Amino acid sequence: MRNFSLAYLTANESSVPEAIDIAAELGYSSVGLRLNPNVPGAPFQSFIDDAALRRETLARMSDTGVMVFDIEIIRIGAVFDPVPYRPLLEAGAALQARAVLVAADDSDEQRLAQHYAQLCEYAQVFGLTANLEFMPWTGVKDAKAAMRVMQLAGYPRNAGILVDALHFGRSTTSLEDIASIPSHLIHYAQMCDAKAGLNFTTEEMIHTARQARQLPGEGDIDLKGLFNVLPRIVPVSIEIPDVVRSKAMGDKAWAEAALRATKEVLGHNEWP
Repeated sequence: MRNFSLAYLTANESSVPEAIDIAAELGYSSVGLRLNPNVPGAPFQSFIDDAALRRETLARMSDTGVMVFDIEIIRIGAVFDPVPYRPLLEAGAALQARAVLVAADDSDEQRLAQHYAQLCEYAQVFGLTANLEFMPWTGVKDAKAAMRVMQLAGYPRNAGILVDALHFGRSTTSLEDIASIPSHLIHYAQMCDAKAGLNFTTEEMIHTARQARQLPGEGDIDLKGLFNVLPRIVPVSIEIPDVVRSKAMGDKAWAEAALRATKEVLGHNEWP
């Protein structure tokens, strides 16, 4: 049976304890949290500097059995030092998270790989895998580029490649490229739908990624093909931001619709 995780962007109006409660009620096994903004000034979830909230979160996790799977976000640019991310990584360790999401803002693959290897070594102390997400508007545009970075970095023990269905559908990545990623590098994958293709501007791609994804089955990304070539044991992080529908429905109802659609596309029949 697959494990499903409630990603931050699917329930982005919820606090950390609220997200855990939603996940528990709907049948998600875990949550993903954005504890650092993905860009300066962007929203994120309070946790790192709030001792009372940390205690409440740990209590909710204990009461519900819902775990924190992944935390966000670390961005690697041309100049990079992992030390400023120590509070994020310490939070991940306190939550017993398994993964931290990594984005590449550097198109120099050799330099990026050196910094990525440095990050992996730093994150290993906190028990976290460092999952490099390929995104077509970043320095790592597709799965092949992600694999080149892994090779240049020397395949660190806690290295990982994050496969997001949206970026699979809007990059030159093929099913064969996904199948060629060693299974030990895939720690989780993100589920959503959208119109596939290569004719989108950077602004359009970013807008869809952050604000306007579709429920599985509403778009034309080859989700069945993608998840058939991914290892079945890989947890599925359901990341489906739609600021219009989710705000109208509320986080809980939207998270329920997202989980239902995901299970239908993946052929799960245990949904009531």
